Amino acid sequence: MVDPSELSGKQKAAILMVTLGSEASARIMKHLDPELLEELTFEIASLGSVPPELKRKVVEEFHQMAQAKDFISFGGVDYARETLNKALGADKAGEILTKLESAIKETPFEFVRKADPGQILNFIQDEHPQTIALVLAHLTPSVSSMVLAALPEDLQIDVVHRISNMEQTAPDIVRDVEAVLERKLASVIRPEMTKVGGVKNVAELLNRVDRATEKNILSKLGERDPELANEVRSLMFVFDDIVMVTDAGIQRTLKEIENRDLSLALKAANEDVKNKVFRNMSSRAAEMIKEDMEYMGPVRLRDVEAAQMRIVEVIRRLEDAGEIVIVGRGDEDQVVV
Repeated sequence: MVDPSELSGKQKAAILMVTLGSEASARIMKHLDPELLEELTFEIASLGSVPPELKRKVVEEFHQMAQAKDFISFGGVDYARETLNKALGADKAGEILTKLESAIKETPFEFVRKADPGQILNFIQDEHPQTIALVLAHLTPSVSSMVLAALPEDLQIDVVHRISNMEQTAPDIVRDVEAVLERKLASVIRPEMTKVGGVKNVAELLNRVDRATEKNILSKLGERDPELANEVRSLMFVFDDIVMVTDAGIQRTLKEIENRDLSLALKAANEDVKNKVFRNMSSRAAEMIKEDMEYMGPVRLRDVEAAQMRIVEVIRRLEDAGEIVIVGRGDEDQVVV
């Protein structure tokens, strides 16, 4: 069996992602930069069969590394070494701390640098002005300026004043603030293990990320490996695939959808999708939706895509529960008409 030490960091990350499951992995992927996201997606798609013991060892190594990093943040390297020595023995503790050497020396708030300005704004805007000032002072000017511009005017002045008067900050204070903020961003990790990766797992992951991320990954993947990208696409379900849902399935799905979401989602839908939906509604209900679409006027594309994603989530849930059938996916030969 392959030993984890023989694997690259990206291979271990791919095994970890598929072990956590598509839902948790998708939440983690949102925080990765596009280039790393593309590389990790390719690694997941390239995974073959991974023995349960190897998965266990990779997850165990990740847990030990994360735990060691927490110890370092809490009490420094000496505290981490002492604690790990007691728990794992001197040799294992030394091995883990050696692997973490680069992480120990990393730039403060490095995890924040990987988030986009909107994400940074969302999780620091309610913090104390001094905390906001400390974070912005450690970001690149291009990013910190965008975050600053989005803050309320009174808070902008306070934060700028604090940054202007900020000199050296004690490392312990920086670590404490960093640890608190990083915990807020930590993804919820499901304890149970799931099946290994491969193309189907990538399709499940991409089905759960936002449309912009999905399109970017598939485009980049297509440049690197067109056949693989086409295989992933064939296993995914997107809003336009509603035409593959049986009429009975559409009728069942409509019971779970808000009229506002349906009107928004159909605003940018192609005629085949519209016809499929309207054909499975009463004439009166269809007219109401058409009127709503007309009266709402121009809408933002991101709002349309968000509504489409909510409808797709309903369809996936109903298909998983066996309540609807999507023709052309899975065991269609078992469908009796």
